[in-house]
Amino acid sequence: MTNDAINVTGLVKRYGGRAVVDQVSLKVRRGEISGFLGPNGSGKTTTIRLVCGLLTADAGSGTVLDLDLQTQSRKIKRKVGYMTQRFSFYSDLTIAENLNLVAGLYQLRPAKRHVADTLADLGLTSRKNQLAGELSGGWKQRLALAACIMHRPELLLLDEPTAGVDPKARREFWDEIHQLAAGGMTVLVSTHYMDEAERCHRINYISYGKLVASGTVDEVIADAGLTTWVLEGENILKAEAMLKPDPAVSQIAPFGTRLHVVGTDPASLKKAVQKASRETETRAEPTETSLEDAFIHFMGRAKDNVI
Repeated sequence: MTNDAINVTGLVKRYGGRAVVDQVSLKVRRGEISGFLGPNGSGKTTTIRLVCGLLTADAGSGTVLDLDLQTQSRKIKRKVGYMTQRFSFYSDLTIAENLNLVAGLYQLRPAKRHVADTLADLGLTSRKNQLAGELSGGWKQRLALAACIMHRPELLLLDEPTAGVDPKARREFWDEIHQLAAGGMTVLVSTHYMDEAERCHRINYISYGKLVASGTVDEVIADAGLTTWVLEGENILKAEAMLKPDPAVSQIAPFGTRLHVVGTDPASLKKAVQKASRETETRAEPTETSLEDAFIHFMGRAKDNVI
């Protein structure tokens, strides 16, 4: 057994002559929670489907759970749990009935015990007789997770699992993910939420089919090469108007009484910000660059693969 749950190189998937996944190489260590970030249409879902064997790559190679991606996709599917973006269970069946169907698909015996254990593990026992169609977003999410982990997969793939879920349910969901990882399960999760990305051990950023950054959150932020300043005061809108056209400024956004200013040239940005601060009588000070700053920076640099 190797240390990598996922180790793929040069994955390519084309649709209509366009590479929606373009030479993606990805490593995820066993027991790791790895975040997968990127704008809509960036290739996250397609890459996840390639990794779990639902799609066949047009080019590339590698292993998933030490199984060859191209020749052993059926065996990979048996060892992977995949939670899709869309809720895909029978609305007119109860939670327990839906899980019984899943237990049958995986040929789990005895099915009754596997269902009962999974209900207990995910805190669903008291709701087992509730119709799936009547569940709130958070409980639907928990049912979907229960179905994905009932067969005890070694690798869990989550495709934007908390979209449309309230903050409390999101936090509880992530607590469950960390417990699963602590038990040895490997997790690859795509998300748009920066706070969720920061809960991952490592993150991978994909844009227009190309993987443009990988590493810990601190490493990815450092690799973006950005400098960030904050201006505060009553005249930040005037400061924004002064700074927006300045070539030293690559990002600028107001947050209440604070103005967030980002650039790639530290000296030029400092000069521009301090000038605006003096002329608008606002306070200026450097601050840490956020993951969101890096995210937007990578989006701006990427080339659209539709053109």
